[in-house]
Amino acid sequence: MFENLTSDPLPSLNALRAFEAMARTGRATLAAEELNVTHSAVSRQVKALEETLGVRLFTGPKHRLELTEAGRSLLPALTAAFDQIATAVRQTRGGGEDLHIAVNASVSVKWLIPRMSGFAAAHPKVRLHLAELPSHATSYRGAHAVVRMVPTSRLADPDATAFMPSHLGPVMSPALAERFAGDLLKAPRLAAQTHPQGWAIWAALVGMELPPGPEQPFAHLHFAVDAAIAGLGVAVMPWPLVADYVASGRLVAPFGFRKAESAFALLAAPGASSRALDQFRKWLVAEGAKTPEPSNGRHPPVV
Repeated sequence: MFENLTSDPLPSLNALRAFEAMARTGRATLAAEELNVTHSAVSRQVKALEETLGVRLFTGPKHRLELTEAGRSLLPALTAAFDQIATAVRQTRGGGEDLHIAVNASVSVKWLIPRMSGFAAAHPKVRLHLAELPSHATSYRGAHAVVRMVPTSRLADPDATAFMPSHLGPVMSPALAERFAGDLLKAPRLAAQTHPQGWAIWAALVGMELPPGPEQPFAHLHFAVDAAIAGLGVAVMPWPLVADYVASGRLVAPFGFRKAESAFALLAAPGASSRALDQFRKWLVAEGAKTPEPSNGRHPPVV
């Protein structure tokens, strides 16, 4: 009577992990980054899982895959199971004082890390571990929470805590602003591959139709910030990432900043709860409140 218990063995755990990560992040490349394997390894594991189950889990062209009905049915249970495993491992390993946070690279480099000494001084018993969050991901396996910009609609979720609003505006070096004082929009445009619609979003916010022009791409927002400081061009940036540079005069914002339909937020993992996470969340909110919002004018005005 027990023969059926072993006649249909479970698929490979690696294959299940690959499918879950790819389905959750929406891309094989993002799943590969999270699992620390190659893109092709993820694809092979997903294909092997489909063969084992005898069903298709994804459909459509490679550059725009969508979950099938079978894939949509399988994903929630796997996500919940792997989240429970990750939570149990964290609690066992860290005793509640290790805190794992995944954060977008630019938010980490230009805002979070420069302020982390304050958190360390206030909470010396918390061991904070940072991991790089892929640009489009909103969760990260093994992290108690992620920190990133999200649409304001995401803030209705109970696991989301906004700690700063987002304002967008073009920034450039003072020398470049003086050089293109006659028409600032003729300055070379810089763009980040992690935020490719930055210029279009800003133009929509101000009700402007941008004249056509090339954009020099950079991998991350913080690369584009440094390029703007170096005088290579003008970049559309979230205010918190450049506020210190504008205050010091290394960058100017001749068009000011406009409030965007997004915010900086902490997204807690399902079931994640600890004293360390509560302390980090409260600290983020307090630090966000210290970052002044931009006024409606220029920062500083171009003369």
